[in-house]
Amino acid sequence: MDLIAVLADAVRAAVGPQAAVFALAAVGLNLQFGYAGLMNFGRAGFMLVGGYGMTVSVTRYGAPLWLGVLIGLLMGFLLALLLGVPTLRLRGDYLAIATIATAEILRLLFRSEAAAPLTYGVFGVQQFASGFYDLNPFGGGSYGIGRFSLSGGQLWIALVGWLLVAAAVALTALLVSSPWGRVIRAIRNDEEVVRALGKNTYAYKLQALVLGGLMASVAGMVLALASQAVTPDTYTADLSFYAFAVLLLGGVGRVLGPVVGAVLFWLLLAASDSLLRQAITSGVISDELLSTSDVGPIRLALVGIALILFMYFRAGGLLSRRTPKAAATAKAEVAA
Repeated sequence: MDLIAVLADAVRAAVGPQAAVFALAAVGLNLQFGYAGLMNFGRAGFMLVGGYGMTVSVTRYGAPLWLGVLIGLLMGFLLALLLGVPTLRLRGDYLAIATIATAEILRLLFRSEAAAPLTYGVFGVQQFASGFYDLNPFGGGSYGIGRFSLSGGQLWIALVGWLLVAAAVALTALLVSSPWGRVIRAIRNDEEVVRALGKNTYAYKLQALVLGGLMASVAGMVLALASQAVTPDTYTADLSFYAFAVLLLGGVGRVLGPVVGAVLFWLLLAASDSLLRQAITSGVISDELLSTSDVGPIRLALVGIALILFMYFRAGGLLSRRTPKAAATAKAEVAA
């Protein structure tokens, strides 16, 4: 087996646009779940409305790409309000139920024949991002060292994706170190104490939901640009759970946790995929025992086992730093 090829595949995935997409989605989830304690299982829904808001604006109505991005953000904002306004006054599990249900309803709605005149139905739309790739400063060559290389187009979307991740991380760092950030951390630890101090916890939670939703919408747009395609079945519930896996790997409530988690998640996923395929084609694993068509489910199972073991030995994620007296400091944080 060619272990260098396995390593090259893993590194390309860890620094490529897919890792940037999930890092961006997980940064927003970290703001919601890691800092504000909001259980949002509908990341895929926010990514869907972001991707479709941009794509439909460009292809159906001829809008410039920058306007499509703004419309995608507006769609994410409206979805956050739609979910947050009626549910955030209730217990946290109501938000979890509402978000996962809404994401699936949106996917089925966008793939329906009734919506096809607007959303292109089950087949979606492809090759819509030529304007974005026309801005590519790298051309059509290959960049890197040997097999550790990316094409010019891949490098361009990866660069844009990681710059957006850096901006989201910087914004998160500023927010969580501000008085606003101290309040939402206190809400996560003990909402009743924060209410007793006169803070409007509903407004703070809604703000966190909107900010995290906007980041997920941007992640959906980057995903659409990276694949030059948008289809409803791209935005399945798997995306939401991948975002949670990324966050848990990196560290909940840590500013850089989503970035570390995304790199590690895609490193493991790509390495296991490449290793299994090479083992089958080289005869190390008999094709009677395992075929290449089985690699997709098997690699997810292996990564899942690795995640379970990782969480057992490093609960809270790679960058976690436990604070045993966190709940006791809620009042002090708000008062500060």
